[in-house]
Amino acid sequence: MYDVIIIGSGPAGLTAAIYTTRANLKTLVIAGGKWGGQLMLTTLVENYPGFPEGIDGPVLMENMKKQAEKHGAEILYQDFKKGDFSKAPFKIVTGEGEFEAKAVIIATGADTKWLDVPGEKEKIGRGVSSCAPCDAPFFRNKKVIVVGGGDSAMEEALVLTKFATSITLIHRGDSFRASEIMQKRVKEESKIKILFNTEIKEIMGENNVTGVRLFNNKTNKEEEMAIEGVFVAVGHIPNSKVFEGIDRDERGFIRVHDHYKTNIDGVFVAGDVHDAEYKQAVTAAGFGSAAALEAERWLENR
Repeated sequence: MYDVIIIGSGPAGLTAAIYTTRANLKTLVIAGGKWGGQLMLTTLVENYPGFPEGIDGPVLMENMKKQAEKHGAEILYQDFKKGDFSKAPFKIVTGEGEFEAKAVIIATGADTKWLDVPGEKEKIGRGVSSCAPCDAPFFRNKKVIVVGGGDSAMEEALVLTKFATSITLIHRGDSFRASEIMQKRVKEESKIKILFNTEIKEIMGENNVTGVRLFNNKTNKEEEMAIEGVFVAVGHIPNSKVFEGIDRDERGFIRVHDHYKTNIDGVFVAGDVHDAEYKQAVTAAGFGSAAALEAERWLENR
């Protein structure tokens, strides 16, 4: 029996574990077979406070994990399978065991929707990115492509204008779905060129991105474009489907009630699994601390 079980081991989950263990709550972190969240896929992180020279994403996550363990958190490298949230204590099932908790914090994050084209997967962190606020400075004076048609794609393109020499914004449809004000900003920016009805079929280059093969789905013509970076902004998939009985919105993000509570009393949520807006490591960590404080108060009141 644990006071708190935290499902997820990114910045939200591990920060929550630091707070719950320091509050003397017996804590288990279901870290998953692949622990650490999306920062494990990044290289240099320059926008996390406290590291003026930046820090590698995997190193930052290793430090967070060590800090949680130092204060007494148990880390289990197994994937969450299912949970029974119908009554307390809550039952959490992994691939190899069953555990009980008085309170649960869901911090399973969200996965980037990738393009799933040849050359993409192996170049993530080497010219392929899903976060301009994180990686734009690495593309100073370079030519880049942004893929997407929503507000996120517009924001990515606008952030990149501060660093890249040119940005080509491509969208497979013939019009954007972004808000009018975001479209207006993009269209008024001289560095941004827009290509509608266009898809990436291949990302080229040996170790780094050197170009892309584009396909026009209206003319059925293909062309190659020399480029040094590809920013994918076609959405995120919150890792929430496995939580039966937990309310989600129309996009799959877990609904938050009254400061990081879910619709189930005693089950809390933190990070990108509920945050459709910011999706930053530092905000996820902040959400993790808040959810842990809420869980601590809830346990005290009981």
